[in-house]
Amino acid sequence: METTLFHVFRNTPLGREIFMQSLYFCRQANASIVVYLPEYTKFLMYYENDVVQVDLDDSYLTMPDTAKKHARQLADDSGITPRFIEPKNFTASTLPDIPVDFDFMCCPRSISDLSSKISLGHIGPKVRRIINAARFPVLMPSALFKEWESIVVFFGGSANAVKALKLGLLLSRLSNKPLDLFTQAGRRSKEDFQEILEQKNLDKEVEEQARDWHFFTEGKFKHNLYQVPHNALVVLGAYGHGVVKDVLFGSTMEIVQSTLPNTMLIAGPNYVVKQ
Repeated sequence: METTLFHVFRNTPLGREIFMQSLYFCRQANASIVVYLPEYTKFLMYYENDVVQVDLDDSYLTMPDTAKKHARQLADDSGITPRFIEPKNFTASTLPDIPVDFDFMCCPRSISDLSSKISLGHIGPKVRRIINAARFPVLMPSALFKEWESIVVFFGGSANAVKALKLGLLLSRLSNKPLDLFTQAGRRSKEDFQEILEQKNLDKEVEEQARDWHFFTEGKFKHNLYQVPHNALVVLGAYGHGVVKDVLFGSTMEIVQSTLPNTMLIAGPNYVVKQ
């Protein structure tokens, strides 16, 4: 079955960098890319347990006459043939419905704020809603395109952390990039985490695939994040609390996203692991 990544193209310099991140991810994950060139600043995504209205800022409508040409050229340069989609269904005349049957979706930290207002520690509420509702992981790229040379999975032992680990192992196999684990252990021993791996039948796979396990029993989590390579793709799980106006994630997720500038791949609570 074909693996697909969904990308909303923004015809600006920032949009170019983010699109290049998506294209690079597709090359590494052996995935195809599905591109949406928005004609309106809003669209709906119908998930199983939530409906998310995405409100784009006006920059997504920049130079519509050249948007497809620019997107196609960037894709061609990456050796990828893009598939452009046009909405077939509309909830209102200017409110298209976008399908959600993708394997990945690229979301900048905020899709409804101008780039000048986007800060490292701010994930927009609509992006949080998508992460919380989607059955696919969300690729949250850095603002400047950078190839990643390794994969770092944050593993804290939770059910979502296990899903993130399986995702990281899969990407490591597909991309042939080394995989490292990162654990802030607190009072738990490494044996405790190894037991979780054994229970999930992941111990042998981790032993064979993982290059290193950064296991911290001391120091502040935020300070230990300095050990994450600048050119690593960070993979982690997130769990949500509520779906009304805002979504709060676990403290680990919040510290990671507000500290690291790396491109991140986030598996939300409804992410379904594909074998």
